[in-house]
Amino acid sequence: MSPICPTNRTATHPHRFRDPRRTRLDFLDSVLVRCPDCDEAAHVAPAPGPPGERTPGVYVPRRLICRGCGTAKESRRGGMTFRRDPHGSAGDPFFGARLWLQTETRHGWVWAYNLEHLDLLKRFVRASLREGIPWDDHGRKMTVVARLPAWMQQAKNRDEVLRAIARIHATVL
Repeated sequence: MSPICPTNRTATHPHRFRDPRRTRLDFLDSVLVRCPDCDEAAHVAPAPGPPGERTPGVYVPRRLICRGCGTAKESRRGGMTFRRDPHGSAGDPFFGARLWLQTETRHGWVWAYNLEHLDLLKRFVRASLREGIPWDDHGRKMTVVARLPAWMQQAKNRDEVLRAIARIHATVL
């Protein structure tokens, strides 16, 4: 049976991707980075606030924790800076630590903040039919998918990018 039945045109086809309108800010609740002290995997997450108070959003202080060496750092300001060298590795916007989920290809770097972000990239690259946001829609336009470099969007690079994503995913297991 076909994944899309004639009566239900909204079913998702395995080779179809619809932009979920997620921006990079949607993936910042949990970021996997390299510990600045021991170069092992570390985690950046919102720092706990006063008991009973929860400050929503991405502009809250963050904490970098490494279970390998015990490093614990806290950002007091709650701000972020997106620095990105197109020819170098990526870093997290809170501490500037190198991202754990990244690898270099002959075209450039493939990187993700967390596994959810990596999965979105994988679903996009794997799809043969990619539906963007309609031009007349007034919602979010600068989504993660819309901001991907052209070489990642090209079908001729699909296998190479999927291999890179598989290499990245293997570092987490």
